[in-house]
Amino acid sequence: MAEGWTRALKSDQIQAFSAGIETHGLNPNAVKVMAEAGVDITGQVSQHIDEFKDTKLDVVVTVCDHAHEHCPWFPGDCKIVHVGFEDPPRLARELAAQGASEEEQLEPYRRVRDEIKAFVEGLPESLPAE
Repeated sequence: MAEGWTRALKSDQIQAFSAGIETHGLNPNAVKVMAEAGVDITGQVSQHIDEFKDTKLDVVVTVCDHAHEHCPWFPGDCKIVHVGFEDPPRLARELAAQGASEEEQLEPYRRVRDEIKAFVEGLPESLPAE
């Protein structure tokens, strides 16, 4: 969702790449709630961070605690910033275990989508200074 928002809102200022320490494919619920907000992320792919080992990156923003804790080292003067967002799939699984409907399970996705949008709207100025 962060890559989608960054491309939609800041493509004139930021070249966004999205990758993780694990690949899982596109989450259909993330695709759905981003489409509700007018952002098509169906062209994005789940990429592993190793695919960018030879790419000069200015800033890496980790958005989940697991990635933040296990984020690899990046060469050069790459700045690593952690901006934690809750994990919508985990929250949706918890709601499902409590008997929530499919619609109710989309609520964490919508909330986190909107939180990510607010963060991206403030970029690049909102990044902490070194």
